[in-house]
Amino acid sequence: MTNTLHSAAPIASASIASASIGSLLVANRGEIAVRIFRTARALGLDTVAVHSDPDSEALHVRSADSAVRLPGAAPADTYLRGDLIIEAALAAGADAVHPGYGFLSENAGFARAVEAAGLVWIGPPPEAIEAMASKTRAKELMRAAGVPLLDPVDPAAATHADLPLLLKAAAGGGGRGMRVVRDLDQLKAELDAASAEARSAFGDGEVFAEPYVERGRHVEVQILADAHGTVWPLGTRDCSLQRRHQKVIEEAPAPGLPEALRENLHQAAVAAARAVSYRGAGTVEFLVTADGRPYFLEMNTRLQVEHPVTEAVFGLDLVALQVRVAEGAALPPAPPTPTGHAVEARLYAEDPARDWRPQTGVLHTLAVPGEVRVDTGFTDGDTVGIHYDPMLAKVVAHAPTRAEAIRVLAHALSRARIHGLTTNRELLVRSLRHPEFTAGRLDTGFYERHLPDLTALTEDAPDATLAALAAALAEAAPAPGAPLAARLGGWRNVRSQPATRRYTAGGTEYEVAHRPVDHPGVRVLSATPELVTLEVDGVRRLFHVKQNSNKPEVYVDSAFTGAHTFTPVPRFADPQDRTEPGSLLAPMPGTVVRVAEGLAPGRPVTAGQPLLWLEAMKMEHRILAPASGTLTALHAATGQQVEFGALLAVVQEEPQS
Repeated sequence: MTNTLHSAAPIASASIASASIGSLLVANRGEIAVRIFRTARALGLDTVAVHSDPDSEALHVRSADSAVRLPGAAPADTYLRGDLIIEAALAAGADAVHPGYGFLSENAGFARAVEAAGLVWIGPPPEAIEAMASKTRAKELMRAAGVPLLDPVDPAAATHADLPLLLKAAAGGGGRGMRVVRDLDQLKAELDAASAEARSAFGDGEVFAEPYVERGRHVEVQILADAHGTVWPLGTRDCSLQRRHQKVIEEAPAPGLPEALRENLHQAAVAAARAVSYRGAGTVEFLVTADGRPYFLEMNTRLQVEHPVTEAVFGLDLVALQVRVAEGAALPPAPPTPTGHAVEARLYAEDPARDWRPQTGVLHTLAVPGEVRVDTGFTDGDTVGIHYDPMLAKVVAHAPTRAEAIRVLAHALSRARIHGLTTNRELLVRSLRHPEFTAGRLDTGFYERHLPDLTALTEDAPDATLAALAAALAEAAPAPGAPLAARLGGWRNVRSQPATRRYTAGGTEYEVAHRPVDHPGVRVLSATPELVTLEVDGVRRLFHVKQNSNKPEVYVDSAFTGAHTFTPVPRFADPQDRTEPGSLLAPMPGTVVRVAEGLAPGRPVTAGQPLLWLEAMKMEHRILAPASGTLTALHAATGQQVEFGALLAVVQEEPQS
């Protein structure tokens, strides 16, 4: 990779005055706050956290030297209240504010307020944030700077020849307010939906349209600029594997780019930074077409979620450099030489097989083995709530080659112990091992093509039965320390009727016996409540088991069978609550953000018609009519908080002719 120095002309704005930071408040939560605190401690800085009420015992709070409460739960009442955060910084004696990513990180008004309060803002100038805050205005600036762009499409004048179209929110990001339109008849409805979602998420309902590039790649350039005229282009990243327009797997450098294209991207990114007199860390994002043409998408005026892959390849700490630039230090003339390849996977509490439905509850165990970097905002026993992003951790592998980095990351994730919540772990492992990905054939349509295969259930495999056997043996085992014969005699020597245990996993029921004669080729070598060792066809296999005293689930992890979660089948099943036919239940706890216009009991509905929009963990989910018929009951209203399983509405299906 070529790294060209771009420091010939000074940045237009005056250099910032030298500042000395002693105490740093992070205006954020979760993984990014924990990560910033780690660097702050290494720099000798005191640290201050802010937290909502649900986050009062969160890891980022426990990681800071002091913390200030932001009363409330919803982001609008807490992490989006810039006035409260500035008051917290002054009260705690902080002299600088780092915004992390998300929340107020790209809010020019907040940046100005921080500086007006006499605090150091660890971010770009407010003017740069403001210039790039609107994607439509940013594109005008980039066009003037000579950065290649996709031509916008006027939705009112769009024709079939313009399809497919991508609708995007002018403010904000993270996939909110984005829609792909392939049918002109759906354009108005999708515009309205995108605008409503953007207004709910960002307070700005402006939406624009541009051509949707099929099988394009999402490639971005990390930049770092100081106040003395130096701008570093820190290589490329590929972030093409996305769900709902949100990144899942990222890597650096972007594989398979011709050197000329790579250099063009570097130059365009630096031109974008110079166009707004940028300072600090930022990212310029591009869409690269299948024939290698790059187009500017947007500039993120903050640290990116995926910054660790750039740190790994360049051997840098971008947060430390952000702090030093904010203090007025000059960057060296050129960045370090990059080495190797890095790949990052985002571990989410979500179910990819069920429309990426976010999951909430207690995270009993999170342990990732191997030589990988794990950035997380959770520890064992923490609760994943409904108010925030469902990302549990970022796992990063760095190796001399791309193939090795992928192999190391997939191996670590496949052997991770993650208990208590459904996650996308299996999807990540299968994605990393997919032949298209390993060959570097990347584009944003990857999950559209392959999601069914990547999420296919495997609980009916013979390996699951062995895992269920291990669960039963561990559940029946006495505490460690009992004689081996006492622990095993009932399973190896008794030939009478065996004890059995029944479990369910992934909709499949397993009944296993406690003696090896019922499992040909299997011999029990040892069993404790935490570890079962079986000899399977002459090969010794280990099964790690975790049982929670207050939860029925049993978790079994093995390099041989993978990860399994089993629920013991009660001897006498509890009666199930009955719900009338056509009942629509909340698939997760969340907030009703919209009700379809004119929806009321007695109104006709059609199968698949969106009736309600439920927001949970920064994602919006549509509740659809299950069949054509009549809405006979509506129990939801805009702004209402609902629990999992709450009755939202009832649709009486029209009789079949």
